[in-house]
Amino acid sequence: MSTFKVPKSQPKPRQEGVQSGDQVLVRLPNGDVRSVKVEINTTVSIGKFGAFHANELIGQPYGLTYEIVDKKLKYLPPKTLEEVEDTDATNELIDDGVFVQPLTVDEIQALKKSGVHASDIIKKQIEQHANYALKTEYSKDKYKKRKEAKYSKTFSTIEPTLYNVCEYWWLKDQNRIRDLRIDSLSQMLNMGNVRPGGRHLAVDDSSGILIAGMLERMGGEGRLLSICHTDSPPAYPIVTQMNFDHSVTEVLASLNWATAEEDYVPILASNDTPQDQAKSERQKNRLNKRKTISDLLQNTRDELFSGEFDSLLICSEYDPYSIIEKLSSYLAGSASIVVHSPYSQIIVELQAKMRSMPQYLCPSVTEAWTRRYQVLPGRTHPMMAMSGSGGFIMHATKIYDDPMAEAVLLQRRPKHKKPKTEGESPSEGSSTPVPSGPSQPVQTDTEMVNAS
Repeated sequence: MSTFKVPKSQPKPRQEGVQSGDQVLVRLPNGDVRSVKVEINTTVSIGKFGAFHANELIGQPYGLTYEIVDKKLKYLPPKTLEEVEDTDATNELIDDGVFVQPLTVDEIQALKKSGVHASDIIKKQIEQHANYALKTEYSKDKYKKRKEAKYSKTFSTIEPTLYNVCEYWWLKDQNRIRDLRIDSLSQMLNMGNVRPGGRHLAVDDSSGILIAGMLERMGGEGRLLSICHTDSPPAYPIVTQMNFDHSVTEVLASLNWATAEEDYVPILASNDTPQDQAKSERQKNRLNKRKTISDLLQNTRDELFSGEFDSLLICSEYDPYSIIEKLSSYLAGSASIVVHSPYSQIIVELQAKMRSMPQYLCPSVTEAWTRRYQVLPGRTHPMMAMSGSGGFIMHATKIYDDPMAEAVLLQRRPKHKKPKTEGESPSEGSSTPVPSGPSQPVQTDTEMVNAS
């Protein structure tokens, strides 16, 4: 009789709401996104837009909009989309000269210092604008949004999901994440079959965006082993920005390329003393700490050498073929190999090398392409500026190279019937399979046609 096994409860990727010590993404009125650290009993500054006490933000849910008033936060209800009625007005008669806006910069600064609200300043600018009435309804709406982005002291908190964090880094410095766009990252995770309970290898030189995506999908179950080039555990800034719970990150372990060698011998310090000969308590604690680190390193190495990992995901600045050549022996049968690079030549050359190797099945190259749209009432259209490429991805499946299977293939010979001639008995005209071993050459179709 089969028994029903209760599935393990999935841990939460992050705590709900803003917590003390979290990295919080805030969207400013001009559309820029900034990352700030929220600590209890501190003041958070967001530049010219103002500063506020962090205690007022701790415990609040993400996605809310606030206005900064004397270092205090005032909640603003979400705005509703309003239909803009199109008119026959055009902008061709508008003359954007020097005297169109009589309100000077000094007068605006004086209004701000006197405590006048941003909406009142914008209203006064509209009233004194000489050509505002000649603008179209769309131009008026754009004018108001530009002024709000300039004078209002508001911001919105953004939930640190993988999409939002990847989008933030893509706009900030896409070279730092090696042009790994969010759609390319999602394809890598799908091709690598990253899932809870899986055992995966990763080589990430993209500030941790690949590791963050894998940790979020694994949800604290399984094992993720990262191979890096640093002596100490790598500092992945994007993983820190995701505000993961400890139960999610505890599945992550790391080795550098030196310790990943099977013949690696650790270098011990010359002043190491056996633990039983330690004199002071401080010396004992130091020796215990070294032993803990050494045991953890050895356990991680044993885990790597035991092999049978489900996938290998690579986003590195180094030659991907050398990485695959080094780590493919630790992959299980039918394991996925996924490589991302911002350059097509590297991926194409990798595909050409792996095609000639029988242990890699169907190496294929894809390029992710995306198009963004502005969705507004009456103004829905593709964005004017879009990224050209999110990089190139090579995917292959590792299989076991069985020499016995190749021997069976060599023993198979095609059956060919010779045409009957006059005076030939039926037994002589029939084709009888002749047993042949691996040393016996097999005659192909092309050779038989040439011989005839």
